Amino acid sequence: MTQRIIRNAKIVTASEEFTGCMVIEAGKIRSIERGDTSVPGAEDWAGDWLLPGLVELHTDNLEKHLVPRPGVLWNAHSATVMHDALCAAAGITTVLDSIVIGDMDRGGARSQTQHVSIQALHDCRKEGLLRVEHLLHLRCEVSAPDIVEVFEQYADDALLELVSVMDHTPGQRQWRDLSKYRRYAERYGSFDNAEYQALVAELTAHQQRYAIPNRVAVIAGSHARSVPLASHDDTEVEHVAQASEERIAISEFPTTVAAAQAARAAGIAIVMGGPNLVKGGSHSGNVSAAELAQLDLLDIFSSDYVPASLLQSAFLLRDSVGWSLPKAINTVTRNPARAIGLMDRGELAPGLRADLIRVKMSSGMPMVRGAWHKGERAF
Repeated sequence: MTQRIIRNAKIVTASEEFTGCMVIEAGKIRSIERGDTSVPGAEDWAGDWLLPGLVELHTDNLEKHLVPRPGVLWNAHSATVMHDALCAAAGITTVLDSIVIGDMDRGGARSQTQHVSIQALHDCRKEGLLRVEHLLHLRCEVSAPDIVEVFEQYADDALLELVSVMDHTPGQRQWRDLSKYRRYAERYGSFDNAEYQALVAELTAHQQRYAIPNRVAVIAGSHARSVPLASHDDTEVEHVAQASEERIAISEFPTTVAAAQAARAAGIAIVMGGPNLVKGGSHSGNVSAAELAQLDLLDIFSSDYVPASLLQSAFLLRDSVGWSLPKAINTVTRNPARAIGLMDRGELAPGLRADLIRVKMSSGMPMVRGAWHKGERAF
C-alpha cells in the first residue's frame, strides 16, 4: 500500500510541538516520529507547520455566497461549491454549515434560502463536488412561529451534527443594546421611528408567544435523536443555568464574563468568534474573546463569518494572549471535534484521519499552503 512520508515539519499534537516526520497510509496517520528521516521520496516541508485540519462548528459564510448583495439570491449549488473552496483554502477540513431555520426578518433572505441550501449540500456531496467534509448545524430561532415545523422536517437528516437554540429578539441577549440592533435591522434599508417601534413590538410579541414552547420542543426533539445541543448568546447567569438544566453541552458566543464563568462552572464548552479576537472586539458590543481567553474561559473558536479567522485566532492566542500553541490549536481542531462526538479527527495521532494542513508564517500571519482531507489534497 502506498505511503506518504512528510519530513522536516513542525508538528503540533494535542499536547506538544516538535520537528518531526509523519507517515500517512490509506487516508490515516500511521505514525509520527521526532527528528528526521532519510527515507527516499519523503517530502521536505522545510520547517513549515504541520497541523490538524481545522474543525468548524458554526459558520455563516455560506449565506454570503447565497445572498452576495441585498435582494440578490445566488444559485445554491454554485454558492455551496464556492463556500467549500474558501473553507479548504482557510484550512478547514470539517465544516458544519450553520443554516438558520425560523425567519425573524419578515420573509427575508433566510426564509428563501434555508431549504435550498440544505438540498444543495446533499446534492453537492453526492456529486463529489466538495473538497472537504460538510455537515449540518441547524440554528433554531425559537421565537419564529414556524420553527418547530421546519425543525421536524430536518431533525432526522443524516448530516445533522449540531442543533443550537437562539433568540434574537431585540432588547436581550446579543441585542441588549437597541441602538445596535437598529443599526443591524437597517442593514438593507432604513426605518422611520414608527416603523422601527412596530418591528420591535412585533418581534417581542412573537417571543412572548412562541419562545418557551418552541425551545422546549426543539430541545426535546434533539435529545430524542441524540443530537448535541448548543445555546446561543447567553448573557445572564440564569441563561446558563437554564441551558445546564436542559442538558446543553455548548455555549456559543456568551456575551458577558458572568455567563462564561457560569458555563465553565457547569462544564459547558465555551465558543467564541474568531473575528471577535482578530478585530479586537465584538461587533455587537459584547464581551471580547481576548478577555475571555485571558481568564481561560474559552474552549472553541468559530470562524463565524470569516473562514480565515479560525487559523488566525489560534496563532493570536499564542502571540497575544500567551497560550501554548498546542492549547491554542486545540480550540480550532480537537475541542470542536470532541464537543460533537467526532473522535476520528481533530488532532495528529496515529490511527486518526489524515486531515492535515500545511502552514507557513508570512509577515507574522499564518498562511495555508496546503490542506488534505483523508489524505487527499483539498487545497
